[in-house]
Amino acid sequence: MNENGSLTIRSKLTIPSAEIVLRVTTSGGPGGQHANRSLTRVVASFHALDSNALSESEKQRVADALGPVVRSSASRFRSQGQNRTAAIEQLGEKLALALAPRTPRRATKPTKGAKIRRVDEKKARGRLKEQRRRPLED
Repeated sequence: MNENGSLTIRSKLTIPSAEIVLRVTTSGGPGGQHANRSLTRVVASFHALDSNALSESEKQRVADALGPVVRSSASRFRSQGQNRTAAIEQLGEKLALALAPRTPRRATKPTKGAKIRRVDEKKARGRLKEQRRRPLED
């Protein structure tokens, strides 16, 4: 997160703070009256398809990976400010992961040694099961 409140995903991609919607709620769980009344949990959401910061291909990549609306929540800290920072950082990490280029999978074949080991294991397992059988009556 920058000084001006925008979120930097990578060197050439920055999401302005106006496109990130922050909502505060009460934190769940035990903690007595303070936890039940304090608005410390922060939910950050980002509408990827409506963003001006992303290109069309980036919008599609984010929507395919995370859906059209990306959300992140933080309630780890007692302070709303710390939770706000944590939620925005989590949102940035999610977006960075979704926008990372995917390396194509290369098809591989098992090695000759792997094939031999597989067949040897199958034969050993068969011999073990054969020893468990009831002996044949003559």
